[in-house]
Amino acid sequence: MIGIDVVSINRIKRMHEKFGIKAYEKFLNSNEIELIKRVETAAGFWAAKEAASKAIGTGIGGVCGFHDIKISKTNKGAPKIKYKKKIRKKFNIKESHLSITHDSGFAIAVVQNIFN
Repeated sequence: MIGIDVVSINRIKRMHEKFGIKAYEKFLNSNEIELIKRVETAAGFWAAKEAASKAIGTGIGGVCGFHDIKISKTNKGAPKIKYKKKIRKKFNIKESHLSITHDSGFAIAVVQNIFN
């Protein structure tokens, strides 16, 4: 299944300006926060987690929250995504693929899951 999301970079920027690091802590773990060098990256991560939740058919909420999804990067800087074990088991996820882009004030992410 595929999930996609788009988010305004300014939305994430305003959220960070208003709440500081607490804004990022709402949807990112400490390792993910360390990867944030620019607001575009944070917006991309937000979109990625939203897309990932849509790729399992739930959206962000009671079944799958922001912290049930982990984003990292390869040695070459490509984004990687992984669900927590409880989500992978519940939805029989074998592997997941992520693509993130940003341009003209928006960040967009696409997640594809392969199921067992």
